[in-house]
Amino acid sequence: MCGIFGFWGEGFLSGASPESVAATMGEAIAQRGPDSWGLWRDERASLALGHRRLAILDLSSEGHQPMASRSGRWVVTYNGEIYNFNEIREELDEVTSTQWRGHSDTEVILAAIEQWGILDALSRFVGMFALAIWDRDEQRLHLVRDRLGIKPLYYGVWKGALVFASTPAAIEAIPGFDAAIDRGALSRYLRHGCLPGTDSIYEGLERVEPGVMLSFDGASERPRRERFWDARGFARADVAPRRPEQWLDELEATLSLAVRQRMIADVPLGAFLSGGIDSSLVVALMCEHSSKPIKTFSIGFEDAAYDESSHARAVAEHLGTDHHEMIVGPSHVVDTIASLPDFYGEPFADSSQIPTLLVSKLARSQVTVTLSGDGGDELFAGYNRHVFLPRIWSALEPVPRPMRALAGRSIMQFSSHTWDKLFTLLNKLSSGVIPVRLPGDKLHKLARVMRARDVRDAYAELCSIWPDPEPLVIGARGLSRSPWGAPAMDEVDDLVAWLCLADLLGYMPDDVLTKVDRASMAVSLEARVPLLDHRVVELALGMPTSLKLREGSSKWPLRQLLHRRVPRALFERPKMGFGIPLHDWLRGPLRPWAEALLDASRLRREGYLEPGPVRQLWEAHLANEVNAQHRLWGVLMFQSWLERRP
Repeated sequence: MCGIFGFWGEGFLSGASPESVAATMGEAIAQRGPDSWGLWRDERASLALGHRRLAILDLSSEGHQPMASRSGRWVVTYNGEIYNFNEIREELDEVTSTQWRGHSDTEVILAAIEQWGILDALSRFVGMFALAIWDRDEQRLHLVRDRLGIKPLYYGVWKGALVFASTPAAIEAIPGFDAAIDRGALSRYLRHGCLPGTDSIYEGLERVEPGVMLSFDGASERPRRERFWDARGFARADVAPRRPEQWLDELEATLSLAVRQRMIADVPLGAFLSGGIDSSLVVALMCEHSSKPIKTFSIGFEDAAYDESSHARAVAEHLGTDHHEMIVGPSHVVDTIASLPDFYGEPFADSSQIPTLLVSKLARSQVTVTLSGDGGDELFAGYNRHVFLPRIWSALEPVPRPMRALAGRSIMQFSSHTWDKLFTLLNKLSSGVIPVRLPGDKLHKLARVMRARDVRDAYAELCSIWPDPEPLVIGARGLSRSPWGAPAMDEVDDLVAWLCLADLLGYMPDDVLTKVDRASMAVSLEARVPLLDHRVVELALGMPTSLKLREGSSKWPLRQLLHRRVPRALFERPKMGFGIPLHDWLRGPLRPWAEALLDASRLRREGYLEPGPVRQLWEAHLANEVNAQHRLWGVLMFQSWLERRP
């Protein structure tokens, strides 16, 4: 796990030396690799490759990057891990007489490329990676991002030079960098709470797509794009029929292998444990591959409505882990929010970024590598939308859209807070038989689904935090819509499978994986995600929906595998998520911080957001007329980032 950066072309240097600019870029992402840094240059091509190292495998100098191949043709700077590098190394030993210098996976990457070429080598790699590969013979640069988008990689042309880095912070550090904020991207960010697709917050700066290699023949030329892996193909592939037990056994073997391979490290290792199904299963499998107690880490909250620490503690006790927990209150958040723009590098507004950062800090106090359970909901239909949208849409679709839209407008006549109060009253009258969490928000989402043109549009509405941000962003009219990776409706004939695929292509890399990568790297912690091993993903994409939603439960395969190891009573409960009591905190301890960022004169002076809609929403939230926590958090995270922008 590291940070990479570099440039091709020197017109942007403005008299500074390439070495000094590279050092400045590397220092900007030092937390991604605090152990050492390296620079390699091809002066003939005016190219520089840089690297910040977090040493995980081969802690000696033989693992130092950038690294050149034995022949000298290929040079790589690389962020991530190849978990099956030992197996690939053995395969190479059978066909070549490679003289290995050390035992790093970087050396294996280069040897594999030299033996089989880049695309064939990539097809063999199991892992998470962002690579910049320089071909000295062809004078060609390749930028590659792993299949699921676990590791980030940005690129763009600045003053005639191609620049790239793990995060925008390294590119911002280039002397004189002053790219304009992309107002369309800002609008789409406010819609989703994160930057979707290839968007970055800056004009001219993009992200490499997951599963894609970009090849550049010149510093300012458009790249050739090649996709080396595509989840869509596995979602629509014909799969041989299996009995449920056969599916479970194959999933168990594949996931167990994925966990075992991710436990290879030359540094201390642990796991995040929320007490939910996904993280509990990962930890249970880790215990089966370890002779010592696994170190586990969890976050709880002083607010009992959000606290799941007792569940994590119970699972840890059953599995015999060395468990550590931290109970979070408003004071922890006040201390944390000021640093969020530095850690995330771009506006990012999934508020679970805060507990993710805090649990990462807790884990880093004892380990350098941690495993997490991310991916289970997206692969195995674990979200409410996977269960309820197909049911709702089958009832709504026959109703003429004007009638649906009218009913939706009727629901929206009352604020979410008013609906919450009504449900509270109904619960009192019915002795609590209507246990719906945040009913007002759910009804407003239903109202937006009612006005959708089709189910793809309905999905977009469900995934929108601010459904219509265009009036908010000055100069963004007509730029807020984005498909967010959603496949065409005819690519998958089962709606639940389509929803899972859409989540995997959009929400997963842009929100979940961005959150985990930035939070863990902020404290120089490597987070590994075994449920997103591409072999597990391919297997899950081929599973029938009837297996994922079975016996009245979502994520049935994962529940069954966990039940083989943990009593059901320890994990069978309503899904809570990794939320925080942001609604109350914004009206309480976070109010002074938020008020300063949302000041009308400040907004007017900056010129990105219309003060009127922002202030109206903020005042309604303060008056407890509406729960606008997510929309306000998006604005606040942009404002906070803008304040810290170089």
